Amino acid sequence: MQHAFGLDIPQTLAEVCDPTRLALLVYDMQVGILRQLPDASETTARVLEVLEAARAGGYRVLFSRHTSMPLELSGVMQLRTAMAWQRVDQVAQLKSAFPREAPQTQLIPEMAPRPSEAVFDKITMSAFEGTPLDLVLRDCGIVAVAVVGVALEVGIEPTVRHAADLGYIPVLVSDACGGRDKPACERALASLAFAGDALITDSASMCRALSAR
Repeated sequence: MQHAFGLDIPQTLAEVCDPTRLALLVYDMQVGILRQLPDASETTARVLEVLEAARAGGYRVLFSRHTSMPLELSGVMQLRTAMAWQRVDQVAQLKSAFPREAPQTQLIPEMAPRPSEAVFDKITMSAFEGTPLDLVLRDCGIVAVAVVGVALEVGIEPTVRHAADLGYIPVLVSDACGGRDKPACERALASLAFAGDALITDSASMCRALSAR
């Protein structure tokens, strides 16, 4: 641990993993997203390992869910994005992909939150934009956020970057972050490693660090 100007500055995973300082964000582990992934079962298993270790260690746990606005309230950018994702060239061809109560929008059963945990719905890629996540973390004195879930190349990368811009220490558990496009996942991981904002680790190391306290 570095000490400067009255601050404790963690440098290692072990120093960051303190339940008074770090929380776990489980990103978009939803039925309709996981069924698009070729390695969903492997990713789910690793996410569960980290989740169980965080719970056992007394860490705060939060979940995000991606949702869709009704098309009439989607706005310009939401409609443009929906057309790109659904691979259509007319707004009239769009469907609301993730209505709040739809089966595909729900978290998979293995990720059922406990009463002590929270789920934040969002319509953006960053889990910090338009949700109470930042307020909740700051109010709990959290300074570091570990991220697991899907999809690395779509929503986790911007969430990690946003966390750093907000002054959090992001911890990316690389093998517990799945995705559909492997080359894009590799580019996202390489870009985050190059930027240097995040601590990048694997699920086995993360579980050991979460269990060490």
